[in-house]
Formats: sequence, structure tokens, C-alpha cells
Amino acid sequence: MIRCLIIDDEPLAVELLEDFVSKVSFLSLVKSCSSAFEAISVIQEGTIDLIFSDIEMPDFTGIEFIKSLEKKPLFIFTTAYSHYAVEGFNLNAVDYLVKPIPFHRFLTAVNRAQELFELKRNEAETVVQPLSMQTSDFIFVKSEYENLKVNLNTILYIEGLKDYIKIYTSDPKPILTLNSLKAFEEKLPTNFIRVHRSFIVSLNHINSVQRNRIIIDKVYIPIGQNYKDDFIKRIEG
Repeated sequence: MIRCLIIDDEPLAVELLEDFVSKVSFLSLVKSCSSAFEAISVIQEGTIDLIFSDIEMPDFTGIEFIKSLEKKPLFIFTTAYSHYAVEGFNLNAVDYLVKPIPFHRFLTAVNRAQELFELKRNEAETVVQPLSMQTSDFIFVKSEYENLKVNLNTILYIEGLKDYIKIYTSDPKPILTLNSLKAFEEKLPTNFIRVHRSFIVSLNHINSVQRNRIIIDKVYIPIGQNYKDDFIKRIEG
């Protein structure tokens, strides 16, 4: 069950969200608050997994509130103003709902939140054997409910997405796991190289290099300026 908190200074907006939450079996409403200040005390009292927060509120905006949290739960912004969307997503919001909110958009947002919640709850972190125990041709990666055996020679590249990474292999579906790109990089053998703050590539699968980008399986991967010199040294021997 996902424990929810609603923050909005408009009673009708609160009433609508409370009704929506009551219709979703995996959501449990802990409390509705009319201000961010009130919400702070609720968070201090117990675990909150998901916050629905308005943005424009008196004294303390929803964006300021989320920024102030040292340990951020999942959160969804609910607002009448679409121009905050970019800033909202830069804070890693699960979704951004513009009022009046239709139920189908609310359901899409909370289903996305449930997927992320399940990943965290099941400690879906990448599990890689220590290098002293690791074989030369595979690693184990924990994703959702299982440990997946991934052959290293099938990995094309890895993309970092804030708290998550996507591992792209010869299989059409990438593997999503909760981990940092830096931590994962430390577990890989030497034929993998960081080429950008968001990308690690397999040298074995590079098709070509064109100025500031790499082509792997028809995908263009940027080469970051801070990584370019090391990458060129590696490929030129």
C-alpha cells in the first residue's frame, strides 16, 4: 500500500484528489493538508510514500517545499499552471497534472508512481558480484522481482537516469534497475568506458565515431567534453 499525502489550499481540489485516491486500491490517504507547513509535521510523524502537491500556495510553494525535503518521497505536482512543468520535472517529479485533472490522467500518474515504488520497496538495486568472484562473461542485475543474468558481450551501452540506469543489450527491451551509473561503472571490465556523464559504452559494439558522438546499433551517443580525451586515447591505442 502506498501512503499518500495531499497538499492544496483549494478545498475543491482536495476533495477531488481524495475521491480519486479512494478509487485506487493501492493508495492509502494519510492526510490532506492546506499548506506546506502543515505537511512538514505530517512527514515528520511517519512514512509518506507519495505526495500530491499544488504549486502556487501562500507563503511556501510546492516547488520550494519539495526542494526543502532532505529525503524526498515520490511526488506528483497538481496545478492550474502549465508553465511550471519544466521545473517540476527537473526535480524528478513522477508526473505533472494540470487542473482540472481528469481521472484517466490521475490513474496514469499513480500507476507510474506504483512502478517506481515497487522498484524501491523490493530494493531493485543492481547486484553485481565482486570483481574477485566475477566471471569474465556475465554479471547479475536485479530488476523488479528477479536477478537477471546478463552476458557482458550482449551489453551495447548503459544510460544513467538520475537514480536509475538502463542497460541496453542485444535484446530489444532494456533492463531498468535502481542504481547510479558511477557504482555500476566500477563493476564493469575494461572493455567498457564512460563517454558522457549519462553514458557508458562497450568498445566491442561501437560501429563508428563521428566527431562528438558514437554510433552503436544505429543509436547516436554523445561524447562529453570531460571524457573525450580518455576515450580517444583508448580507441587510438
